[in-house]
Amino acid sequence: QVQLVESGGGLVQPGGSLRLSCAASGSILSINAMGWYRQAPGKQRDLVARIWLSGTTNYADSVKGRFTISRDNAKNTVYLQMNSLKFEDTAVYYCNAEGLITYISGRGYVPNDYWGQGTQVTVSS
Repeated sequence: QVQLVESGGGLVQPGGSLRLSCAASGSILSINAMGWYRQAPGKQRDLVARIWLSGTTNYADSVKGRFTISRDNAKNTVYLQMNSLKFEDTAVYYCNAEGLITYISGRGYVPNDYWGQGTQVTVSS
């Protein structure tokens, strides 16, 4: 079964840095896009950053210049380097895989979307 396992969350001071990792495991052929979303208390889940196979990225305006997303296709892993963290960055961060393709006998190549369990990032002085 496909699973997304996240790591790297925790408590950090304003202005500090944190690096999140998310590794997808299973019989995976490819992943079209991998990204990070976050959800603060009382708010909806919003896109933070996303990266495609080509290397093309997009970021939420609130994190541009501070966060950097990258991926290692050989390891099916996506990273989020977070610098200059602010109080407003406090949220649960979720890893997402879009268009993850796995081969199923009798069905062929099947795409689907997957979510990680979420990891807490708290920015506090």
